[in-house]
Amino acid sequence: MVQYANMDILLESFYKQDLHSGHFIDRKVQLDDISYQITGITQSGKSTLVKHYLLGKKKSSYLYIDCDDIRIDKVALNEHLAAFCKENKIVSLALDNYESDIKLPDVTQVIIITARPFQDSPHKMIRLYPLAYEEFLAYEHKFDSTALNHFFQLGGLPAMHAISSEERIRYIQSSLQHALSDIEFDLMLLVAKMAAQKVSSFTLYERLKTQRKISKDMLYQSVHSLVEKGYLHQLEKFKHPRATKKLYLCDIAVKNALTTQKHFGRLFENLIYLELLNHGADIYYEEKVDFYLPSQRRIVLSMPFGNEEKLFKSIEAIEGLIITQNVSKVEVVTMSSEGLLNHPFVKAEMIPFALWALSEHD
Repeated sequence: MVQYANMDILLESFYKQDLHSGHFIDRKVQLDDISYQITGITQSGKSTLVKHYLLGKKKSSYLYIDCDDIRIDKVALNEHLAAFCKENKIVSLALDNYESDIKLPDVTQVIIITARPFQDSPHKMIRLYPLAYEEFLAYEHKFDSTALNHFFQLGGLPAMHAISSEERIRYIQSSLQHALSDIEFDLMLLVAKMAAQKVSSFTLYERLKTQRKISKDMLYQSVHSLVEKGYLHQLEKFKHPRATKKLYLCDIAVKNALTTQKHFGRLFENLIYLELLNHGADIYYEEKVDFYLPSQRRIVLSMPFGNEEKLFKSIEAIEGLIITQNVSKVEVVTMSSEGLLNHPFVKAEMIPFALWALSEHD
């Protein structure tokens, strides 16, 4: 009885608490008055997005609960939540850090925020990625070359803008350690050195087993978990789903936080991949082709310091794919170079990243 009485008191405190969404910057994702399942990596802005949405409603109509609160007893929560929502006429219930053993009451709108998506959920699923470059610019005061340099330093995690420069690395490290298991974190340390490369799960197993005791099954499960939760991305080879996949990190700031290894070309390629992913494109790689988008008959090449001579040689190497797949456009994303290449088979253009990323969202 004491346990249940305490839960009533706790629910009342959640109900009366004042939410804060900080200096909220609009995201591409907008919430409507329907039920959602929102997933994404740690610090991607999930909680802030939901709090900002709830703050636009009448205070007495919503209830926000962080299910990670150590004061919550889930048995007692399941016993009391439905009655509490009914008694207080709750219209919108938001459950942050939700787990499937928490029973959902019958309310008009449920918003669950989870690390791992529940595939059988009846609610609309939103995957919230870190900030795309267009979203990042909303935090900037100047839209010149310094903005892009700032993007390379901070990456796409919104929280980075409120953290002092000397604390950012440790903040990312601590956030990942809190959100991931020990094995998952060790995998992230490993992949940070191998991003934008073709890497098999077996290769990861061979590398990781020299550092810790681990079985193949545990390794494969951990890789799957990181992909499912969005910390790692695997890119398939076009029409070869069994071929070794390319690995990309969830955010470029993660690479800088987890390794001192520098390889600007791969970091730049990872950045381009994340922009394409944020845009919802179907992406593949091919031999000598960084990104192929068959539905758009488009090839995107990463060439940070490219010039027309390098571009022409790259086009020559992939003429077969261009002709057989009827590719209509090749975009070469650079740091600053721009120009058009007159080629008999395809329109080819060099575009600086800052312009290219914004054009992706037109």
